[in-house]
Amino acid sequence: MVLVESFIMVANIASFTAQTQEKNAHLRGTPPGGPPADGRARNPKEHWRELGLHNCTKIAIIGTLFCFVFRNEIGTIVHAWLTDASWSHGFLIPLFSLYFINQHRREILNLQIKPNYLGLFFLVWWIVFYFFNIVSPSGYAYFRPLSVIAALGAVVLLLGGWSLLKHTWLPIVFLIFAVPLPQRYYVGLTMPMRFLAAKVATALLNLVSGIEASVSGVLIDIIYKGQRLEPPLNVAEACSGMRLLMAFLALGVAMAYLHYRPVWQRVILLGSTIPIAILCNIVRVTVTGFIYVLISPEYTQGIYHDLLGIGMLPLAFAFYGFLSWFMSSLFVEEAETEALDVVVRKKPQTP
Repeated sequence: MVLVESFIMVANIASFTAQTQEKNAHLRGTPPGGPPADGRARNPKEHWRELGLHNCTKIAIIGTLFCFVFRNEIGTIVHAWLTDASWSHGFLIPLFSLYFINQHRREILNLQIKPNYLGLFFLVWWIVFYFFNIVSPSGYAYFRPLSVIAALGAVVLLLGGWSLLKHTWLPIVFLIFAVPLPQRYYVGLTMPMRFLAAKVATALLNLVSGIEASVSGVLIDIIYKGQRLEPPLNVAEACSGMRLLMAFLALGVAMAYLHYRPVWQRVILLGSTIPIAILCNIVRVTVTGFIYVLISPEYTQGIYHDLLGIGMLPLAFAFYGFLSWFMSSLFVEEAETEALDVVVRKKPQTP
């Protein structure tokens, strides 16, 4: 409860500061809660250093309290990033969130901050829910990191109100990509992807003269020039494409957020990340199969295997870039079309 009391204190300070700003604005002739009547802000802020010492100190205190309360969960997530290669991209997710916020720094710095005590209700709720999932036998471990992210959103609502949450909700939700999935769900998602990659790779291998391939689950038996190759080619969990899918899906959200496009184009581009990631993984497994047969099995393991996986990222970006270019070239917005049809007529000068 120390955290809740601290947040109440900080919110009261923020509320007093906001009221003071409104009074000062009224004395200067500025409408409360907004810019001057001419619609232009006076000396708008553009850099984070203009926050001032008071605001920076407040952010540091709140951040320290937040990290202290949820230190165990944060430590567990960071440990998963360090030890599980499938979630090593987690270190990049908070950096992307900070970059998203920085993109809206001008709007955020010039907001009229008004604390919203509904955020206090949500904060208490998510803290209780978090500890319930720790002490209760029926608690669910995956809800704990999600509760931390939700509590962060509640803190933003409490201290900055809906206006601040409007500019920060996506960077907060984006942190979900850094949370490792439960093992049973992770395996449940990877197995169908491994089966699909094995089947398609087998069909492509059979197109080459001299190669006979058959698939059994995730194992591909290969006969090359009448000789069976041992051991069978195993589409392991590392070849499921789940790492590429999660990383590319996160990047797809980032690119859809940063690039100005109509909403429907953003939805299509975001949805395309899933089939693109699956297609690139099929390419990876197929290329691995040909290397296994035509070159040497040793080049399908270790660092060679990892380099091939890294090489799929440029391929995925190439597919995504082509789709983005195709949609931009094929569909022209009506406003742009009207702009192109404007005819400028010069009025003749009278003698």
